[in-house]
Amino acid sequence: MTAVAAALALLTGVGVAVATVDTDPKTIVKVEGDAGNGFGIHYYDGSSIYPPTDSEARAECGEYDTFGARVRCRTEVRTWYRDLADLQRSLEWAQGQ
Repeated sequence: MTAVAAALALLTGVGVAVATVDTDPKTIVKVEGDAGNGFGIHYYDGSSIYPPTDSEARAECGEYDTFGARVRCRTEVRTWYRDLADLQRSLEWAQGQ
């Protein structure tokens, strides 16, 4: 990216500011899989986690004592896995650019 910015500056005569980004080691760089079969989440520092499938996570919600707690847990699980799928699509799109 820096070489491209330098070439652009030379060709156009316009200065181009290039920012270097300090990447957090826990930045997510790849999400693979799906909710039904399980996701794999890979980080910039090379570590990975593999959360349970959505059905396993929802089953754990059934262990809560109150109805309200079970509903809240299921909603959080559904939202979290939906957001992971959105992140997966976003990363694939960004890396394809």
